[in-house]
Amino acid sequence: MTRFLFRRLAILLPTLLFVSIIIFGLQQLLPGDPAIAMAGEERDPETIAQIREKYNLNKPIHERYLLWIGGVLQGDFGESIRIQLPVSQLLVEKLPVTIELAILSMLVALGIGLPAGMISALYNGRWPDYVANVVGLWGLSTPNFWLGIMMILLFSVELGWLPASGYVSPLEDPLGNIEAMIMPAFVLGTGIAAVMMRHTRSAMLQVLSSDYIRTARAKGLREKVVIGKHALRNAAVPVITLGALEFGQLLSGAVLTEQIFSIPGFGKLIVDAVFNRDYAVVQGVVLCTATAYIVLNLLADIAYFLVNPRLRA
Repeated sequence: MTRFLFRRLAILLPTLLFVSIIIFGLQQLLPGDPAIAMAGEERDPETIAQIREKYNLNKPIHERYLLWIGGVLQGDFGESIRIQLPVSQLLVEKLPVTIELAILSMLVALGIGLPAGMISALYNGRWPDYVANVVGLWGLSTPNFWLGIMMILLFSVELGWLPASGYVSPLEDPLGNIEAMIMPAFVLGTGIAAVMMRHTRSAMLQVLSSDYIRTARAKGLREKVVIGKHALRNAAVPVITLGALEFGQLLSGAVLTEQIFSIPGFGKLIVDAVFNRDYAVVQGVVLCTATAYIVLNLLADIAYFLVNPRLRA
């Protein structure tokens, strides 16, 4: 286990360095000049020169990268050109919101997708299988923005049960936080649940047709033991991969859903930063998201190691 972790960590650090170079390099390809955009309509040459000096925009790209990555290693992601705040402060403010939304969405996805996929596989070719497939197809086909708008019309406008938009910190009002987050979490979770249902069904069908499952049943083991201990455990490997990737995607920010429900997360932050050519914010958010993806893949590898005894061998 220790050797396995060291091998993964040895790959992780160079990957992060390479990702940081790509992020910084691609950022420079964005059209427009942030110094001119920040200078305003008058575009005074002295003002533009001061802005370039302050944000190191007058230096060669390799020097700017070294200055940026050196600051990142010390926890300094630079300063937002648009709102004059440290990027690290913006990340600390927005990241908990996005993490909460991602966790709630994954709970919805797991609560719907895993049972539906198992039932569909166990009743393959019968009516529960057809119902689960229809529900999964509906989840894959329904756009998030449409479902979000329909839920707002039903639960907020017509019934008045939930707030239409906004965000409340769980530290201020836990109940108000749940009420504000339940609809966006359901909107995001149903789409992931549909994909998870299809993967779970496919993995379970493959495992249920294996020789060791027939042997376990022939030995007289109860069906619950066969399904729970032998089938589900071996079918979990592709589901773990999917869960890690989807959770990483949620951490990158659900742009449309956050816009519809006015949730101040990563999605809204990065969209505003791109439109305003706020390089430091874009680089900080994308680097944070890329790091989350890499760490989640590491955790998925560890989960494989724990779930599948053959990998330990």
